[in-house]
This record gives sequence, C-alpha cells and structure tokens, in this order.
Amino acid sequence: MTDELPFSPATRRWFSETFGQPTPVQRQGWQAITSGRHALLVAPTGSGKTLAAFLAGIDYCLNRPVAAPPGVRVLYVSPLKALVYDVERNLRGPLAGIRHRALAEGLPVRDVQVDIRTGDTAQKERQRQLRQPGDILVTTPESLFLLLGSKARANLRSVHTVIVDEIHALAPTKRGVHLALSLERLSEVCDEDPQRIGLSATVRPPDEVARFLGGTRPVGIVDLSARPRLDLTVSVPVPDMQASARPSAAPGGPILGQLMREAAGDAGSERGIWPDIYPRLLEQIRDHRTTIIFVNSRGLCERLTQRLNELAGEEIVQSHHGSVSHDKRAEIEEREARNLRGYGMRSAESRGRVLPQEPVPERVEVDDREPHHEAHVERVGFL
Repeated sequence: MTDELPFSPATRRWFSETFGQPTPVQRQGWQAITSGRHALLVAPTGSGKTLAAFLAGIDYCLNRPVAAPPGVRVLYVSPLKALVYDVERNLRGPLAGIRHRALAEGLPVRDVQVDIRTGDTAQKERQRQLRQPGDILVTTPESLFLLLGSKARANLRSVHTVIVDEIHALAPTKRGVHLALSLERLSEVCDEDPQRIGLSATVRPPDEVARFLGGTRPVGIVDLSARPRLDLTVSVPVPDMQASARPSAAPGGPILGQLMREAAGDAGSERGIWPDIYPRLLEQIRDHRTTIIFVNSRGLCERLTQRLNELAGEEIVQSHHGSVSHDKRAEIEEREARNLRGYGMRSAESRGRVLPQEPVPERVEVDDREPHHEAHVERVGFL
C-alpha cells in the first residue's frame, strides 16, 4: 500500500496517482534509505531505482523549513555527462507534481531548485550557483573535484545525500579512485557525513562495489538484479566475411578523411562488409519505431549516421556521443521522445540511456572491438 511509504502525505499521494504501487527495488530501497544507512541498489534498467534513490531526497528537500538557509542537500554524480541532463529533466515531473499536490491540500512546501554543473556550464550560471545554490546538484566526478577546491565548496556543507549513478563504470577505473577521494573530501566538508547511495544495473560483484562506495562505512546491498528477457539475434549480412572485400560506390573512412580525399579529387572506396551492413541496418530502422545502434568510436558513429541518412534519402538517424554539443544533444533527445527513428551511440558513453519502452525499441550493436558486450545486453532493460 502506498499509504505505508515513508514519505510526507503529498509525496505519497503524488506517487500513488502517478505510479500506483512501488516496484520491488523501490520498496526495498526505501526501507534502507529512510533508515539512514548507506545503500547500493542493483536492479535492471527501467525498474525505477533512480526514482528510488531520488524520491527520499526530494521529499527531504520539499519538507525542509521554508526559511531554511540555502545550500545543496542532494548531490547526484554520474560518470556520463549526457545522463546528467536526462536526470535533471526527469526531476522536473516529481518536483512539480509533489509541489502541486501539497499546495492543493494547503500544506507548506518549499521551492526546490535543481542545478547542473558540468564542463558545459556557462560562467554566468556558475556564479549564480555560487550565490544561490540549488537544493539538488547534478554533476560529474570531475566537476565535483573542481567544486571541492573552489569557493563553492561552502555550499556543499549541507549535503544530506550523495547518489552515485552507474557506479559499475567508476569502481574499477582511475576515475573511480578520483571519485572515492572526492567523496572523502566531501565528508570532511559536510556538517554531517552524508548518506551514500549507489545505483547500477550491471555491477559485479556487488560486495566489492559496496566497499568502494562506503570506504570504511558499512553499506547495505539491495540486489534485485535479474537476467533480462531478451529477443537476441546475431546476424551476419554476408555468407563469407573473409571473402567479402568488394568496394562500394560510397566512400569510406572518417568524415574528415573523406572531405580531404574529395578536396584532393580522390573519393576513395569502402571495402569489407560495410556496404552490406548499411541496407540491413536501414531495414531494421524502418521496421521499428526506435532503434539504438551501438558502435565503438565517435568517428564510426558519425560515419554510420551519414551513410544511413544518405541511403534513406532523409534524416532518419542522428549521432549521440560526448563530442556533440549540449544544445545539439538536447535537440536529439527531444526528437528521441517524438519521432526520431534511430540514433547511433558510442558504447562507452551511452550506458544508462533509457528510451520509451512502448513499442519496444530495437537495439543493434555494430561493435568490432568493445569487450563489454554483456554490459550492453544488460543495459537494454525490459524487453
């Protein structure tokens, strides 16, 4: 029953009207989070674990005294800059919905502001955040490090909750070591040691990652990971991959290289199985409402997008990776929610992205070097 959820009446009613009943990871996660324990939530993509981590923090921020001093209360850290903007956009619904419900019932409620701090954040916005910090700060490990070494660290003294998303992508890397140091520095800055919440769909083994998240602190593990229900096909577009070496009419290679060859009067040629892959990919795109194409480099992502759009005779695919500007990524993501049929993504920068699940998106991986195919399979969520 939603009446049993450990939140304020307005938050409980908003959740009930919007979602009905909590998912298993939300119910078990809230038991751990509201008890004040550090927690690692492991569940498939699309199971609601991000809302499980955020809703307790949102409820805490909304129900602070109206005259509470400014400061960051909830700090969200993601290794993927593109995911930072997704999360900020997805927070608008709960904040507006709970506030509207509270006002309708005549309950006092605070204005809760969400700030984003990444390398794309304009200097004017950074100065505004320094003077008027939001209750929720969405950032990356590198930007957190810079904040802790600047005047803005004073705004972090009030942090109550730290959410580390995609923690499996950080734990075994140098970025993870860097973040672990930043989390300890944050604990020294804060008035009280903030609660740490880690999120992942693919973490292995959870015990090791829990130790990474908590350091010397005990961390509870809510492990509801499950094998995704997959309709998986491995397709080869030619009878003999070694024998396929014919050139195509379309030039190949990186976009910059192609432009240089055209300027020199040599259009070049594309060999291998790529000329046979493009029509098959276009067929998959046209047969599905939404298609994700995973590739292993930004250059291949751009080349594949160009070839497919040329073959389709229209802009049917767009590229999404870390080198795309913030404004362009926002435009792509808005189209993604409306009528964009497919988009190419660099594998290492796309994990954690979630598309609308009805109808089921088609996922295609064109990836000849990336070793983490298991992670890609688990990222697709419920099929």
